[in-house]
This record gives sequence, C-alpha cells and structure tokens, in this order.
Amino acid sequence: MDLPFNPLAADAARIAVAAALVGCEPRDLIDEARLICSELATNALQSGSPPVVLTVDWVTPPQGGLDVEITVTDGGRGQARPPEHRSHAPLPANYAEHGRGLFLVEALAAAWSLDLGANASRAWCLLRTNYDSSQAHATAISGRA
Repeated sequence: MDLPFNPLAADAARIAVAAALVGCEPRDLIDEARLICSELATNALQSGSPPVVLTVDWVTPPQGGLDVEITVTDGGRGQARPPEHRSHAPLPANYAEHGRGLFLVEALAAAWSLDLGANASRAWCLLRTNYDSSQAHATAISGRA
C-alpha cells in the first residue's frame, strides 16, 4: 500500500496493517504490528522522501503461531552518503524528544533491519508468535496485503 507523505502516514499504516491481519490471532500481535507500522511510517516521513510504501505479509507456520513481516520503504535520504545498515537501535539522549521508535521495534520484533540509502530506504521486521496448533489456527493459512 502507498502511504501518504504527510502526517496521516502513521494512521494509514495502522489501518492498513489491521485490515491485512483481520481474523488473525493473537490480538496482542496485531496491536504490536499496528504500533510498529506507525513507528516505521513516521520514521519514513521524518527521514525519507516519497514514495512511502507499506507491505505486510503473514503466514501461520505448520507448527502453529503467526509470523508477520512488515516492510516500509521510501525514496531515501536524498544525500550522497554511503548506504548504512542497522540491526540495533541507536541510543537517544535521555532528554531527546525523538529517537525511541526503533527501540520499540527492536523490543517487539523477533528480527529487524534498517537500510538507509540516498535513493531508497527500507525498514523491515518480523513479528512472531508461537502457540499450539490446537488453538485459533488449527490449519495453516496465509495472506498478503
């Protein structure tokens, strides 16, 4: 889904991920996915350039549980610096008003990465929950938004 490049991007991301995960369980994972999409969309708006695109993929593995992959891409930083890759959130100053979004992603996601480039940036994460297949997802199903 293309997200607006304006302050409505976070709201649009939350709505889109909730729609993509309709019927999925557990509900806590969907709430975490909404929070992460909001953070990643906000980061793209603040640090990137248009277009901003959200992709949500999910699958219930045969062993049970739910895996949700979230990717937000944008048009990059527009700067002639070399690309950088992160898989650990930088530590913001105690008094900083911003800079904690990636800490949330790191705390909630099973894995994540951030690739920042001059012409494209990509934030990706995997949310994973494991539970017995006798619970809500007795059979494997998958979806894509």
